[in-house]
Amino acid sequence: MAKVAEPKFQPVKIYSMPAPSARLNKIPPYLFAEIARIKREAIASGADIIDLGIGDPDVPTPDAVIEALCQSAKDPATHRYDESANGWPDFLKAGAEFLSREFGVLVDPEKEMAQVIGSKEGLAHLAWAYLDEGDYAIVPNPGYPVYRINAQMAGGEVFDTPLNEGNNYLPDLSAIPTEVAKKAKLFYVCYPGNPTSKPATAEFYRDLVAFCRDHDILAVGDMAYANVAYDGGKHVTLLQQPGAKEVAIEFHSLSKIFNMTGWRLGFVAGNPDAVATLQKLKSNIDSKQFPAIAEAGAYALRHVNNQATIDLYQKRRDILVSGLRELGWNVPSPSGALYVWAPVPRPDLTSAEFAGAMLKEAHIVAIPGTGYGSEGEGYVRMSLTLAGDKDGERFHEVVRRIGESGILGG
Repeated sequence: MAKVAEPKFQPVKIYSMPAPSARLNKIPPYLFAEIARIKREAIASGADIIDLGIGDPDVPTPDAVIEALCQSAKDPATHRYDESANGWPDFLKAGAEFLSREFGVLVDPEKEMAQVIGSKEGLAHLAWAYLDEGDYAIVPNPGYPVYRINAQMAGGEVFDTPLNEGNNYLPDLSAIPTEVAKKAKLFYVCYPGNPTSKPATAEFYRDLVAFCRDHDILAVGDMAYANVAYDGGKHVTLLQQPGAKEVAIEFHSLSKIFNMTGWRLGFVAGNPDAVATLQKLKSNIDSKQFPAIAEAGAYALRHVNNQATIDLYQKRRDILVSGLRELGWNVPSPSGALYVWAPVPRPDLTSAEFAGAMLKEAHIVAIPGTGYGSEGEGYVRMSLTLAGDKDGERFHEVVRRIGESGILGG
């Protein structure tokens, strides 16, 4: 009987995923994703967590805006691609009316504006539209991480402008080396600031316009908190300054001013060449937002007064700041934005260590200042947004927990 040959088995190749790009490996995990992970672990342990981390409005989007969305979504014209040049025309027109009414800034919605899928998207893609290897982006430190990370991912270099009490949280333009200014293409600023909540001055903005004109730099204003102001105040803007449209653009978002973070909608306004450059990149990446959302955004810009939400933030601010001061923690009171930028009250703890103590001992989430840059060391950021709080009662609870925890030391 013939011998049957044994089957030959080939070794099984183990599949290996391609490695991520080198540019992606250079950046740390997104700050808020890491905070969310820590919070999930604490909740899983059964703790009652008070989350003062992400600045995400907890008050629902106004009913009138939701109704405007429902009506617009029924219009078949919103069901197809938005094939406009720069964004849904009625939304951009409403944005121009908003800038004129709120800040006295006049822009042409057809040439000097573009729609963005939230200002984060626009601010990030601006770096990709402008920066090549060796180009510089000038960014605030501490500052919103999106500026720095996307400048680096685009291949550019980053120059930090330190913000601290000594310079009133305004960049010292005279301290920027000439060789950096010559290679810089973008200069990012954010006022009222994230994370500091500090305001800018018209004088600083005028100096910034002159500096950017002298060095052929595009000034980039992040106005995510444009009209989130307390005590009857009003913020100044970059585009209000003489000659600003020659050298500057400004990003505005509906997220914080109308409680619309999940809607992902905003606009950029200013220098027409800069707007066109950003839009050239975006036209190859996205197909704009659902037009019905843009229509609802236009309604919000024209008709919604969100003062009741801002008043609630101010009440929370007063409860938190005054309560912590009574405990001996010298916390500044912000004039705008959504954050209390508080100095770490113990010299023996870093920002991360103190934020960890708040979470462990008081079950309160705060963000260590170093999450926003090296100059944030010695501070923690606490948000004035808090899901579940109705009239400031949970902020009273924050003060009580901190006082009873002993984390402030002797």
